[in-house]
Amino acid sequence: MEGRIKEILQKALELIEDSENLENLEKIQQIRVQFLGKNGELTNVLRGMKDVAPELKPVIGKFVNQARDEITNRIETRIAELTAKSIEQKLNSESVDITLSSKRNPKGGLHPCSIVINEILGIFTQMGFQVKQGPEVETDFFNFQTLNIPKDHPAREMQDTFYINDELLLRTHTSPMQARTMISQQPPIRIVNPGKVYRPDDDATHSPMFQQIEGLVVDKGITLCDLKGILETFAKALFNENTKTRLRPSFFPFTEPSVEVDVTCAMCGGKGCRICKGTGWIEILGAGIVNPKVLENCGIDSNIYSGFAFGLGIERITMIKYGIPDMRILFDNDIRFLKQFN
Repeated sequence: MEGRIKEILQKALELIEDSENLENLEKIQQIRVQFLGKNGELTNVLRGMKDVAPELKPVIGKFVNQARDEITNRIETRIAELTAKSIEQKLNSESVDITLSSKRNPKGGLHPCSIVINEILGIFTQMGFQVKQGPEVETDFFNFQTLNIPKDHPAREMQDTFYINDELLLRTHTSPMQARTMISQQPPIRIVNPGKVYRPDDDATHSPMFQQIEGLVVDKGITLCDLKGILETFAKALFNENTKTRLRPSFFPFTEPSVEVDVTCAMCGGKGCRICKGTGWIEILGAGIVNPKVLENCGIDSNIYSGFAFGLGIERITMIKYGIPDMRILFDNDIRFLKQFN
């Protein structure tokens, strides 16, 4: 029986060595089954152990186990050798031309309005302002009444409104979040409120949906000089250090006095161009000292505290900053336009 085991081992090793490449892998697996499978040649030898003399069984069993281990190890070694050989052949037969341009997947980028929003918020947060956001579906109470615009006030005609019902509407400005903040916390307050607002306008310089950032400061001793200083610092940071600021009298129900704020044109530096219509100045926002009635409506003692508020349109600032002639371009999603800002 020992001779038979040697013969089986020799035959198995020869068949394994005859395997030249990985395409013979199935052949190697068949060798495993042929010799070590349920009905394999070596397995059949083990079944014949019942006819071996008891004193020889340990010797023959050990010999069979050694033969099985050697066949198994040789099969695994051969598979590893053929795998390495296949990889080496593949590497030698293939080459990469490193002079060719790589395939580049196009990368997206921020919308120009998003770029401007991030820049503006960054400027104000560096000056100690907190960012607060509120609901786009607002109540008439917060959108108008707390801001000194009662239901019979003629100023409501200045802001066309999308009403949902008598008490709910799409907010016409982000000022309601200022009222919500003043009601929920006592001064000192220093916040900016970014967000979408809605009005029934649609032309080259107006959109039914646009974005605003409004700011509010409430504390003791706040004056128009504080407002001017903050806005001058903001304008220089947003445009350039040479930017000048001027305030013109205006009217808003929620501020008194109220001002329109102009800056020297970012395109011509104040010399006059088509963007500023030859004046050298561009209006960027409205502002003013918070009306004492608004403070009182929100539970703040106007005899102790005062404040200022300002609001600017993101699309307008974006158009000024990048020289965009028509607001509707910002909403067209034209990739030729947007990829300039990547």
